[in-house]
Amino acid sequence: EVKERGFTALKTNILMPGENATFGGGFSGGVGSTDQYAPKWLVPHIEKLIGTFRDAVGDDIDLNLDLNFHFKTEGALRIAKVLEQFDMLWLEIDMYEPKSLRQIKDSTSTRICTGENLFYMRDFIPYFENHSADMFMIDVPWNGFSQSKKVGDLAEVYQHNVAPHNYYSHLSSFVSASLCATLPNVRIMEIDIDDIPWKDELTTAVPEIIDGYMTVPAGPGWGADINEEVALAHPWDENSLAVGTGGYKVPQR
Repeated sequence: EVKERGFTALKTNILMPGENATFGGGFSGGVGSTDQYAPKWLVPHIEKLIGTFRDAVGDDIDLNLDLNFHFKTEGALRIAKVLEQFDMLWLEIDMYEPKSLRQIKDSTSTRICTGENLFYMRDFIPYFENHSADMFMIDVPWNGFSQSKKVGDLAEVYQHNVAPHNYYSHLSSFVSASLCATLPNVRIMEIDIDDIPWKDELTTAVPEIIDGYMTVPAGPGWGADINEEVALAHPWDENSLAVGTGGYKVPQR
């Protein structure tokens, strides 16, 4: 589907068989433990997972794997080494120690991406100064537009490309696309195209995506507003993380 719709890249987590379908590292409900260790069985599993994606989409589609905070340095390093054969766009690693991330980057030809967890320039600067990654994600809703612009411009000073971290609503996609239009160093923009069935109803407009590229919004403001009636009809349920609801209350029919 990614290839058929003209997208230039796809991103995945570590998918696992079973109901909790991702490797969780002990805190997200999936398989894994809090020691952030990569068990021996996991590394060949990841190799097979990414190899399957590569076989399916060919060499022209970029692949990205998100490791989140699931691994300490030695585990992430082992995974990065085994993935070198696939020439991925990036391996995404969240880590609050820029020097450890630089150690991983220097030990592999797999490109490293980080930054979705970082807040304001004060968080990004140590990573930029250490050249801890090849590319940096900016979470625009988390940082705000003006601060995201500052981070993106500073990344350009350090010769780094950026990518908006964007797995939210269409409104976030509109805001992130507007940021992309102001920066010269955008590598790619993340967007979630496989989501809750009422996602298109949540905003007054939906992104225009042609051959894998999103059109920069031309309407007033961000190009869309939140449909508050739809938002109120789907409140977050902090007591529910059931598979199939995504944590949202599902109205009884």
